Amino acid sequence: MTAATTAMAKPAAGTGGRGGVRRYALLLALWDSEYAKKVYGGYYNVFVSAFGSNAASGERWDCFRVIAGEFPAAEDLASYDGFVVSGSPHDAYADEPWIRRLCALIRTLHAMEKRVLGICFGHQVLCRALGGRIGKARNGWDVGVKKVTFAQDCLKSFGFLGDLDMELPSSASLIEVHQDEVWEIPPGATVLASSEKTRVEVFAVGELAMGVQGHPEYTTDILHNLIDRLTGQGDIEGRAGEEARRTAADTGGPDSKFWRTLCKGFLNGGRHQSCGGRPATPEVRCFTGAAAPRVQLAGLQR
Repeated sequence: MTAATTAMAKPAAGTGGRGGVRRYALLLALWDSEYAKKVYGGYYNVFVSAFGSNAASGERWDCFRVIAGEFPAAEDLASYDGFVVSGSPHDAYADEPWIRRLCALIRTLHAMEKRVLGICFGHQVLCRALGGRIGKARNGWDVGVKKVTFAQDCLKSFGFLGDLDMELPSSASLIEVHQDEVWEIPPGATVLASSEKTRVEVFAVGELAMGVQGHPEYTTDILHNLIDRLTGQGDIEGRAGEEARRTAADTGGPDSKFWRTLCKGFLNGGRHQSCGGRPATPEVRCFTGAAAPRVQLAGLQR
């Protein structure tokens, strides 16, 4: 079964895809939370706002709720310029049919030399699909705004980074909400960043696959809502929730502009992304009709 939510921006000269429009697929591995629906209209809008280019760039975003068995048709894969795999409350190492199917899709996309960006669960399932190992985080839950440190020598070897209109910092703050992690990166992969609790915060396999353990798409208010839900359901202790809130205050929040520029640059192959610009405000048409949204807080990411 396939389904799509589509966002369309005005085409511009010189862009790729069909008819001069660059085309991306968002593979959503979670249901929308009540908060995300009420404030943002769902996680689809959160991702497009974070990773979509400005309205004049000309691009299209299709959304597939893979957790509900909605996947892009095989004959359509070649028409996409890039794919984004979202976070999820499920374990990326589980054997549920949709997770196995997602792994198979990622391997197909890699063989087709398509760009795939994995976020949190997506970071982990990307690792699994390409031959790495994942599991429970040895240091337990990591929740809050944390400093991520980059391996500068490794970063310099990636071509798409050279075209970004910004300086690469030695570290950047990022929202984290996870209790699983990458244990071993896939063959041929490179660790690009780490943090105090998580050894593999960012990895890449050549120029075609990149995983980010944290959440570049999240805003601080989404983090605070997640902390409320995690503590309310007993997934983390109240003391841990208070500490997570303090990290947001102490750091001044995540370095969202940097992280989003990095992710956009990867998806676009370094096509002169900059830290400026206005996020797209696309017209949205919904075709999903999936099962009713459901909140599930026992796993990786909310």
